[in-house]
Amino acid sequence: MPAAGNTIYLSFDDGPHPVITNFVLDELKKYNAKATFFCIGKNVALYNDVYERILQEGHATGNHTHNHLNGWKTGNKAYVENIDTAAGFIKSNLFRPPYGKIKNSQRRILSAGPQKFKIIMWTVLSGDFDILISPELCADNIIKNTGAGSIVVLHDSEKAFERLKYALPAVLKYFSEKGYSFKSIAF
Repeated sequence: MPAAGNTIYLSFDDGPHPVITNFVLDELKKYNAKATFFCIGKNVALYNDVYERILQEGHATGNHTHNHLNGWKTGNKAYVENIDTAAGFIKSNLFRPPYGKIKNSQRRILSAGPQKFKIIMWTVLSGDFDILISPELCADNIIKNTGAGSIVVLHDSEKAFERLKYALPAVLKYFSEKGYSFKSIAF
């Protein structure tokens, strides 16, 4: 059994969403779990009340661009401008590139810029976005690959919801019973 101080960092990309993010927040609350939400700026603009709930309940947020841009397919100037637009809605120095795709030059610009972004990737990719896997396989994937210090990425998006609504409660229950705690990422 792990020591009481073992921590897992759950993170959610692509929200906020008025139904799915509220589901996630309700599930997290049942376990007194904190998480980090990497938000898309246009979604924060659309669903600011959900974004405010994330903050009010003590979770962290991060920037995930304004329009879910792929850094590998976007020029540096356009990429940084899109992140700056999102930063008008998301007050955080945490950044996660959509798809995990970011050029080294973009990484340098963001890290050295006025916001001094901390780029946060993950250690466990849940697979909840993959419509070809079952909800049970998604949960098993997380459980088998997660341990103390893991950063798990899930998605509060419509595409992932079928798997997320099964996997998140299962993961929270499993690791809570094993003595783990869930915290948000902070720098």
